[in-house]
Amino acid sequence: MSHRRPIDSWLTDMDGVLIHEGVPIPGAEAFIKRLRESGKPFLVLTNNSIYTARDLHARLKRMGLDVPVENIWTSALATAKFLDDQRPGGTAYVIGEAGMTTALHDIGYVLTDADPDYVVLGETRTYSFEAMTKAVRLINAGARFICTNPDETGPSTEGPLPATGSVAALITKATGKEPYFAGKPNPLMMRTGLNAIGAHSESSAMIGDRMDTDVLAGLEAGMETFLVLTGLTAEADIEKYPFRPSTVVRSIADLVDLV
Repeated sequence: MSHRRPIDSWLTDMDGVLIHEGVPIPGAEAFIKRLRESGKPFLVLTNNSIYTARDLHARLKRMGLDVPVENIWTSALATAKFLDDQRPGGTAYVIGEAGMTTALHDIGYVLTDADPDYVVLGETRTYSFEAMTKAVRLINAGARFICTNPDETGPSTEGPLPATGSVAALITKATGKEPYFAGKPNPLMMRTGLNAIGAHSESSAMIGDRMDTDVLAGLEAGMETFLVLTGLTAEADIEKYPFRPSTVVRSIADLVDLV
């Protein structure tokens, strides 16, 4: 492996890189431990907006991965940061879980279905027809459509589940309005995350298991990119894309010595 420049800060995806179906991937614990000992700025990222950073800290710690709350960056936090920059103190109708609603409360947003500024669609395991109908009507009435992430499916022990991107497509079909996606592969999520830890893209690296979100987001943010083969992308899949990661490795274990 060779890389273009010294890496002073690291961003890494969570599912498929550090954990798989609730179990740490070999090398993940050593990688996080090395990062913390090095003192280098780092973030663990996830497009999943269900959980708060505090929730994820507790879940990861139970698995043996001690990631401080301030080193976790979710699509819900990126979405809230975007909305706070765009329209401080606004209102939103939210389809989502505590990760999204907490992030919006923390920036002073009012959650309402009465003429909101935004309809915000996040991840949930309980998408309801009633909520989607309300979202369609609010968007048709003038609310702006924001979505945490474009992932069409999510992992589960039983197999893939419909995710935010699939529900967004349904709402788009019903309204004719495309959402603005704040999460990966939008480089906005990477830039706001880098800003949160005081890091710069020129000296940062992104580790992920997906070409279409992780690698693309890192590439568009100007970062070095590492693709691990422990998640959704097989080595043969790389050739299907018009872009490539900087480096392909078998797993996070191969990157411990680079920190």
